[in-house]
Amino acid sequence: MGQGKGKEEITDRYSLRGMVFHRLRDDILSGKYKDGEELKEIALGEELGVSRTPVREALRQLELEGLVSIVPNRGAYVTAITGKDIADIYAIRGLLEGLCAGWAVENIRPEELEAMEENIYISGFHAKKQHAKQLTELDDDFHDILYRACRSKMLEHVLREFHEYVKRIRRENLSDSQRGMEAVQEHGRIMEAIREKDADRAQQLAALHMKNAYANMVQSGLLKAYEGNGE
Repeated sequence: MGQGKGKEEITDRYSLRGMVFHRLRDDILSGKYKDGEELKEIALGEELGVSRTPVREALRQLELEGLVSIVPNRGAYVTAITGKDIADIYAIRGLLEGLCAGWAVENIRPEELEAMEENIYISGFHAKKQHAKQLTELDDDFHDILYRACRSKMLEHVLREFHEYVKRIRRENLSDSQRGMEAVQEHGRIMEAIREKDADRAQQLAALHMKNAYANMVQSGLLKAYEGNGE
């Protein structure tokens, strides 16, 4: 008890704001809060066990990211991800993931390549069993390895942010048994290009991976749930 309290006391308001910010962002992106729903500082503070100050600061940061709209003298309201946002994110990710894979060719470490290979092997098992939850977690892990392997903290940061923004629809997309298996196979081809030190091919395959993921979202009708959000 005492040790936990001491830890809380040395937590500065910025790290506390960061905790509140990430929690609220996750809740918005997961669909817990709907488009146009009001986010009340007092209620959120009570739910999270914090004062209004870190909540207010987190809401301002969320406004800068376009996930919240703050109306003076009225309150803060959710601005949900739209279908166009998702299209834009995947177009940008296609370019940046390609760049990341190309850079990873020269910078990936042997243990990272080994972890990538193991990830793909286990992912194949879960894809065959249609274990959507495990497959989504493994998909996160694959991209986590890839992002670190590019050895650019700037590119890694941007890619992680975009990866988080489409967490919900990625999970829904990977729940499609065919797309789940295709994604694993695409990961495998990206890994092989990196292993063979073929930067151009790795870049093309990573970009194609994003294009295929988005195409499946369109074809399967997943984007319909986002039509009208924030528009």
